[in-house]
Amino acid sequence: MDTKAKIDIQTILSMCDHTLLSQSATWEEIKAICDDGMKYHTASVCIPCSYVKQAKEYVGDKLPICTVIGFPNGYSTTATKLFETEDALKNGADEIDMVINIGWLKDKRYDDIALEIRELKKACGDKILKVIIETCLLTDDEKIKMCEIVSNSGADFIKTSTGFSTAGATKEDVALFKAHVTGGLKIKAAGGIKSIEDAEDFIRLGANRLGTSRIVKIVKEKELL
Repeated sequence: MDTKAKIDIQTILSMCDHTLLSQSATWEEIKAICDDGMKYHTASVCIPCSYVKQAKEYVGDKLPICTVIGFPNGYSTTATKLFETEDALKNGADEIDMVINIGWLKDKRYDDIALEIRELKKACGDKILKVIIETCLLTDDEKIKMCEIVSNSGADFIKTSTGFSTAGATKEDVALFKAHVTGGLKIKAAGGIKSIEDAEDFIRLGANRLGTSRIVKIVKEKELL
């Protein structure tokens, strides 16, 4: 991608998972981001599992519904994550963002991590699976290892962050992902994307999706569309 050219705002919006995952999120707030997602044609809305069924009934086929599994800590058992995934899919989820077991990565239990991802992808079938590795808690070597594991797992995306830990996406991490993913694995940058310029930078570095609530808010406030 041309590193100097401006990126069309609708292109940026089409790559955004418009996100609301706060513990206090109400249906009225979820409904509002669904309305925004439909109006601005975002890639999806990313919401808590407990609202998936209601949101899917509300939006129908007008907007993909994404939800999170093993969120935000990642240390649920694989069986628990699998149940969460199957339940979310039954309720109408179109995309699943799962959190890896970070302790397993620190313990070098690579086969267990890979098996868990494959189990969830099997449950997802042709639905999109994104794998959150929480980059702020990892060394560069661990991030590179996860690029390898996720690239070979059948998952669709590797994702930087939950947004609930010590930091979100960094440009350095997205560049590192881009240099080490293989097999067509896509990249989602999430957490801390504060401006249109941030979004453009992440896309230029190789991000295919952005997990953020701020881009839609900026578009609305500045009346960019």
